[in-house]
Amino acid sequence: MNESSLLQRFSERINELKKLPKIQENRSIPELLEEKGFSRRDFMKWASAMTAVLSLPATFAPTVAEAAEVADRLPIVWLHMAECTGCSESLLRSSTPTIDSLIFDYISLEYHETIMAASGWQAEHNLEHAIEKYKGRYILMVEGGIPTGLNGDFLTIGPHAQTGLASAKKAADDAAAIFAIGTCSAFGGIQAAAPNPTGAVPMSKVTNKPVINVPGCPPSEKNIVGTLLHFILYGTLPALDAFNRPKWAYGLRIHDLCERRGRFDAGEFVEQFGDAGAMEGYCLYKVGCKGPYTFNNCSRERFNDHTSWPVQAGHGCIGCSEPDFWDTMGPYEEPLADRLYQTVFGGMGADATADKIGMGVLTAVGIGIAAHAAISAIKNPKE
Repeated sequence: MNESSLLQRFSERINELKKLPKIQENRSIPELLEEKGFSRRDFMKWASAMTAVLSLPATFAPTVAEAAEVADRLPIVWLHMAECTGCSESLLRSSTPTIDSLIFDYISLEYHETIMAASGWQAEHNLEHAIEKYKGRYILMVEGGIPTGLNGDFLTIGPHAQTGLASAKKAADDAAAIFAIGTCSAFGGIQAAAPNPTGAVPMSKVTNKPVINVPGCPPSEKNIVGTLLHFILYGTLPALDAFNRPKWAYGLRIHDLCERRGRFDAGEFVEQFGDAGAMEGYCLYKVGCKGPYTFNNCSRERFNDHTSWPVQAGHGCIGCSEPDFWDTMGPYEEPLADRLYQTVFGGMGADATADKIGMGVLTAVGIGIAAHAAISAIKNPKE
């Protein structure tokens, strides 16, 4: 589809949403942002950044801004299952509220246990009311794995003693779209790590409807908001990878856009934390970085309003946006030696699609950069 056709499609979609009633008739997103001190210029800068995140042409920024302004037509029901609330914190917790967090704070008020004032009977009533009132229209966002052990009794909450499993199924039935926010909801996360005593499973295992996975522990706020904006613009699911992750966010490996990639290619590795190589910003592969096996855009989008991310801070990626990372990516501070010579040809994991230079063909024949990494991994760092 060419740019003009795509722009027309977006405009038609936005015009359809404008016909829907706002959740709060007496307030709009532009008014909220202005009240919080964000100028129109600030908002357009944010829209331009989101346009880039979604891999759209820069000329689409005004359309993305318009899509954000009609986000209050699509109510959100945000469920907390077995989790730590880290995904909500990633989006909402900030000493200086961002446009991302304000938009979500504003439009998520139908039901979000972290930010709503209601509790107990009133909270359950709000959830039931939202599901009934916005049936077939609301977006369901689920944070946390779904416990299925003992028929879901491990997550029994509220005055009606409803299980998390029952709540998730009920909310999924009438949702217009379902987003699994964070690795726990997308893949089970740490709750599903062996021996998985609660029988935690991803959201996709408890519903027959399509689920868009937005993994990460936690995912960046840009990936959460971007997934919402994509649905607003297109009105359909984005292009997904094999694990139902949006390709615009999870199409490249951490390794591909890492600021330390040049050090990897040059064979310059940190041998142990705190050594001279660490001070010089050398590659963290040999102290356990899982960037070559992990698909995410952390190295581009970063966290805390684009301030930093783990590798920049000096610790390797732990592969938290990959399925079963808690079991398959450890030890976190050692290379995955069992994958080094197996992944490209018949091996397991995301590295099967890795570039064939460095970690691919060269590892198979035992020469070049990856061979250096393999030998050095078992060599005394002081030799």
